[in-house]
Amino acid sequence: MTDDIAALLAHVETDEAEVVLTRFDVTDAWTLGKRMREAAAARGLPVVIGITLGEARVFHTALPGSSADNDGWLERKTRVARRYGRSSFGVGLSFKASGKDFDTDGRLDPTQYAAHGGVFPITIEGVGVVGTVGVSGLPQAEDHAFVVEHLRAFIADSARRGA
Repeated sequence: MTDDIAALLAHVETDEAEVVLTRFDVTDAWTLGKRMREAAAARGLPVVIGITLGEARVFHTALPGSSADNDGWLERKTRVARRYGRSSFGVGLSFKASGKDFDTDGRLDPTQYAAHGGVFPITIEGVGVVGTVGVSGLPQAEDHAFVVEHLRAFIADSARRGA
C-alpha cells in the first residue's frame, strides 16, 4: 500500500467515524439537498445529487452539465454505500490499500456497483445507517469532499438549532 492511499484512507475513515447524526428524516433530506444544490449551482458544478432513506429516493436533482451517466454512477455508488455501510470512497480505497481491485475482487456486478467516491452513508447515532447522500460529476475525491463538507455543515447547523 502506498503512503498516499494509506493517508487518504485514514482521512476518509475519520470522516466516516465523525460524520454521525442524531436524527434524519425527509424534511432534513430536503434541507440538506437544497443546501447542496445551491452550493453546487453557485460553484458551477455539473453534478447530480441524491439522498435516500432506506430504499426510497427522497431527494434528487441534476445541475447543468450533468448527464444520465452521472445518474448511473450515483446509483452504482449508492449501492456500494448501502451494502458496506460506509462511504463508497472508503470501500474503494480499502480494496486498493489491500492490493485488490473492487471490480474483480468485490465479486459484485460492476454494472451495478461502483466503489468510487461520492456517496456517504447517513448514520444515526445509536441506530446505524438509515440512508445515503451522494453526488456524481466531479473527480471521486472531490465528490466525496463535497458531500462530507455539507454533511458536516448540516450537523453543525442542527447542533446550533438544538435539533
